[in-house]
Amino acid sequence: MKVRLALLLEALGIAVLFASFLASGGKYILAGAALALIAGAGVLGAMRGRRELRNFWLWYASLLVYAFLYIPLVIVVIFSFNDSKLNAEWVGFTTGWYGKLFADEAMLQAALNSVLIACAAAAIATVLGTMAGIAMHRFRPRILPFLVFTPVAMPEILLGVSLLIFFLNVAQPLLGAVGIDFGLGLATVVIAHVTFCIGFVAIIVRARLAGMDESVFEAARDLGASPWQTFRLVTLPLILPGVVAGALMAFTLSIDDFVITFFASGVGTRTLPLEIYTMIKVAVTPEVNAISALLMVLTLGLIVLASKLAPDLMRAKSA
Repeated sequence: MKVRLALLLEALGIAVLFASFLASGGKYILAGAALALIAGAGVLGAMRGRRELRNFWLWYASLLVYAFLYIPLVIVVIFSFNDSKLNAEWVGFTTGWYGKLFADEAMLQAALNSVLIACAAAAIATVLGTMAGIAMHRFRPRILPFLVFTPVAMPEILLGVSLLIFFLNVAQPLLGAVGIDFGLGLATVVIAHVTFCIGFVAIIVRARLAGMDESVFEAARDLGASPWQTFRLVTLPLILPGVVAGALMAFTLSIDDFVITFFASGVGTRTLPLEIYTMIKVAVTPEVNAISALLMVLTLGLIVLASKLAPDLMRAKSA
């Protein structure tokens, strides 16, 4: 009983903390009360036996982690309807910022560029990453994992500088020698995003293949299926949840990447993270919240679509 009471007290504290962001006055008082409730919940829950104590701390920590992850997202959406240029406090409800957003050609163009880059990078990275994942699982080469996983482990700023040097000192002179005008722009951003997205897709596909029974593929070959038929009719349907998950991961990483995009984009190439970075140098207006809310809706829509295309992805059901 005390465990449930402690968890309810913690939930109340989280709710009060959430309300402190929306309050027009007394923010620090509400925040202090919220922290006191959360601390009190921890003390109350600690007054139990060892078995109940383990379950309590699991739930207690989970609620805090989920609150830490999702309260900022909810605040961003709520303040996109705030009738004020400042995000300091809630003034009133309005949809005017969405109207202003759809009238802002620079922001819309940046958003369109980000979506196009993310779609292209996700598509290319999904194909190449799936091939790399299958190759690493089936043939177990020594060099390929190093080549695929290095961009994942490499710091973004180092990868961005390396790609910038490659584009300017290697690709541009070589292509210029054959009459191809090559410069920094959307194409270089796509190439840069594909570079670091391939590894994430390969990791997910390889993990999916690791849990499968190899006798399924051997049975397909024994029945006369060609390598292409085995892949199309057996392998691909089984790894489809992993492929979809890898595509979503690649899309998500690409659409909000800033560091690598900053180095790989040329003059006049604008993406949403770069445009938002330019805007927040002056002030963070609810227009930024509005475009962020729309991006969240887009991401959730992709997750729902993925769950329809590959139900195992959401249910985590083994093949």
